Amino acid sequence: METRVALIGIIIEDTEQVATINELLSEFRTYIIGRMGLPYKAKGINIISVIVDAPQDAISTLSGKIGKLSGVSTKTAYSNVISKEGSLHE
Repeated sequence: METRVALIGIIIEDTEQVATINELLSEFRTYIIGRMGLPYKAKGINIISVIVDAPQDAISTLSGKIGKLSGVSTKTAYSNVISKEGSLHE
């Protein structure tokens, strides 16, 4: 199976959704290369960037589930790096 490297950007306006987002990220943890979260207190939001190396359908599923949450916005940027699953996880 082929995997792609992608960046999922998440903006959380409703902090009640943080636990649900963390559960989803935990569910997809095998694909996560890195994650950075920053609270932006001046604006009352949280920003998370998640880098994944995963099959296209897993990336879409994760991004879609997060994006459907109320008070949460997400965008995904895909790299052109496509490889056989596991070849980049060294």
